[in-house]
Amino acid sequence: MTRNMVWFVVTMAAALLQTTWPDMLKVQGVIPDLVLLLVVYFAIAEGEERAMFTALIGGVYQDVASNAVLGHHVICLVITGYLAGRISTRLVTEHPAVKAGLVLCAGVLHGILYVFIQFVQQPASGAVYPIINSVIPGAFYSALVTPLFFPLLAWIFHRRRLAVQEGT
Repeated sequence: MTRNMVWFVVTMAAALLQTTWPDMLKVQGVIPDLVLLLVVYFAIAEGEERAMFTALIGGVYQDVASNAVLGHHVICLVITGYLAGRISTRLVTEHPAVKAGLVLCAGVLHGILYVFIQFVQQPASGAVYPIINSVIPGAFYSALVTPLFFPLLAWIFHRRRLAVQEGT
């Protein structure tokens, strides 16, 4: 029960930090996608089911906090979480480069899905420019943050797991 509460609080904190204080994380106009990092972390650590629930919670918060139609972030993150969870079972995910590569691929996939949905709803907005100027740099920045972010998450959730195991 407490493990799920910690998971929920961490997911909400990442979504809150990303949407409320983006200037704190911004480098050259690009911010890392913290919710996507959580989704990929849980896809690797616990499988696609936990990743999809993380995507649901973080995506709903991002949709409510932004001017997007409700469901854009959710559907893109859930699809990305599912695919990252399925792919991570076939990878040796202990190496940091593999984790960063998976985050990079997931970031590009998430961004392309999001831009595609935007393009279908508003064709005049274009699709190539946002992918080149925001999706790819954002995915790269998220991949660069991975070696810092994943050990922190592993420490938070591993420490909680040890405390629960010692209590039983």
